[in-house]
Amino acid sequence: MSRIRQRGLMGEINVVPYIDVMLVLLIIFMITAPLLTQGIKVDLPQAASEPLPPELMEGNEPLVLSINQSGELFLNIGGDEEVPVDEQTVLNRTAAVLRRNSQTPVLVKADEAVPYGRVVTGMVILQQAGAEQIGFITDPLDFSQDEQ
Repeated sequence: MSRIRQRGLMGEINVVPYIDVMLVLLIIFMITAPLLTQGIKVDLPQAASEPLPPELMEGNEPLVLSINQSGELFLNIGGDEEVPVDEQTVLNRTAAVLRRNSQTPVLVKADEAVPYGRVVTGMVILQQAGAEQIGFITDPLDFSQDEQ
């Protein structure tokens, strides 16, 4: 009499398909990550300044007013960050953010080619909205260029 062999259930997981999916996802993320850069292209002026203290930034996303080379205003809060906004929109959005949290850091990120008057106009708008302190975003000094 021949023995009929019954196969038992296999308790192992075949991980090869999961590795394939993981590699495809890794490639997708590697390709898309550089495309996810935020903000407006601004050539920041270089200055020897201290970074903001960590306790100021703790739990608060800063409100950043960006001013590009042609003087257009961009705000990182509310709507698309890459679409220019008018001065009244900056005033309204900034006032709304500062009413919710008066400790929100307010920063200006202006291209170094922007006329000084346009930067001052942006600062006045932020002050009218209730910003008591306004910081500037700059690039650190590159001392290797200074020595040449």
